[in-house]
Amino acid sequence: MKSQNPFYHRVNGVTQSKAKDLIGFVFLKNRTLFTLCNSVFQILFISVLTLTPAGLFAQTLGHDKMVDILKGIDLRIRSGGDYKALVYLEQHQKDKPDIAQEALVYRRDVDQKLMILFTKPKTDAGKGYLRVDRNLWYYDPSVGKWERRTDRERIGGTDSDREDFDQSNLAGQYDPQFVGEEKLGSFTVWHLKLAVKSGIDVAYPLVEFWVDEATGNYLKRQDFALSGRLMRTSYDPKWDKLYSDAKKDYLWFPHEIHIYDEIDKGNSTLVIIQSVDLSVLPENMFTKAWLETKSR
Repeated sequence: MKSQNPFYHRVNGVTQSKAKDLIGFVFLKNRTLFTLCNSVFQILFISVLTLTPAGLFAQTLGHDKMVDILKGIDLRIRSGGDYKALVYLEQHQKDKPDIAQEALVYRRDVDQKLMILFTKPKTDAGKGYLRVDRNLWYYDPSVGKWERRTDRERIGGTDSDREDFDQSNLAGQYDPQFVGEEKLGSFTVWHLKLAVKSGIDVAYPLVEFWVDEATGNYLKRQDFALSGRLMRTSYDPKWDKLYSDAKKDYLWFPHEIHIYDEIDKGNSTLVIIQSVDLSVLPENMFTKAWLETKSR
């Protein structure tokens, strides 16, 4: 990737006003009047700079509105039924060759079940993850063994984690705080800080989101440890949608996720969701036995 930030913005040039000639004329006629006009102009100019859009026009969101924004994100990502996606992952590590992988992601949102099955390269084919009853399990067919993992697990050794592929429950897990209305590239966004609710177990207890005001989709996310240390930054600049018969509405999903490791600088992961299928999946597939059969 050529840029650390997939967003950009453009600054227009400034043209001079014909008022300059007029002020010059007044100066020649009356030095006192020019001084007065110039002082007033400076006062007005400083006032305009002080009352920038961030200070004068920015919205302040109340708690209920912020919760509605989080609920909106949760609802758009949730399929209402079954979900299957073909995913491409590209891992960049400093001073190491890039690693490309391909995986199938299966979800049954009504039961909060998730399965990730790697298909490429051949050395990783058959490896997979299974989440059932809030437990995340990892299977390696080369040893034929299941291991329990945490939500901080780096999926396939990349910078991605389980939440990048799963449904969302932000409104149920976090309490929001409003930071401000900002510009992220050419987008106007709401900047929110989220702190995990008491008794809830998540990968990152502190999260910051930049949410596009126009669509309600998040464009940037930063994940923090409880100490406040920044762990990773991710950008979701492109979103796609697909109509779901199960929810009678559109399912939204990020087409690209750019993830940057903030601990091991120089490491990053690109996730591309190549296709999504919302057809009904086999009833008994979210089991260890089913994944094992696909690994043989």
